[in-house]
Amino acid sequence: MLNITHYTKTYPGGKTAVRDLNLHVPAGEICGFIGHNGAGKTTTLRAVAGVMSFTQGTITIDGHDVRTEPVAAKAVTAFLPDNPDLYEFMSGIEYLNLIADLYDIPARQREERVGLYAGAFDLTKDLGSAVASYSHGMKQKLAIISALIRKPRLLVLDEPFVGLDPAAAHLLKGYLRELCRAGGAVFFSTHVLEVAEKLCDTIAIIKDGQLVRHGPTEEVVGDSSLEDVFLGMAEKGEKA
Repeated sequence: MLNITHYTKTYPGGKTAVRDLNLHVPAGEICGFIGHNGAGKTTTLRAVAGVMSFTQGTITIDGHDVRTEPVAAKAVTAFLPDNPDLYEFMSGIEYLNLIADLYDIPARQREERVGLYAGAFDLTKDLGSAVASYSHGMKQKLAIISALIRKPRLLVLDEPFVGLDPAAAHLLKGYLRELCRAGGAVFFSTHVLEVAEKLCDTIAIIKDGQLVRHGPTEEVVGDSSLEDVFLGMAEKGEKA
């Protein structure tokens, strides 16, 4: 579903944020992407989503190259950044209808999907209100709903659990697994290592712009915990 090959991002001035990263996320898999602040997680996620250019390498989503086939790649991808830009002058339902219009979701399907997800996240009663009046958690729920109604093949999420109450976080985990059962894949970053350890099929750890560990969660964790593995690598300065 997602193939990242020799991905490198160098900013003007010469700073390399990510160097020669290779990563594969097949259909049906949830991959957790972890690392310290500044390690290169968000840079990589934004490149996958097609909203950031990169220096070298290729990224394909469901067979579509994000650089040479950007429209096709974005059509099967939903990206939720860590601080989603929502149109706060709109009501919640107006925003969701805008997203549905952009991705040509038929009226009957959008009504069903909005009803399902808004009801599940307890946001139905607030859809008529301006997004500007929403709390941080409500905005996060609205952004999540806007991604889920598209039924993407690949869901890319940057710190999706920040701002969610425990019930909403539990609900989101279930929807991520449901998407994978339907043949999709999930690639997400998180600082909540316990969530990553319990939810993810595979874990990818990035440090100083380089992938230092990637594999099935049980193999990465071993007899320890993901937190212990992650902190131990940081202390040892481990490299790939």
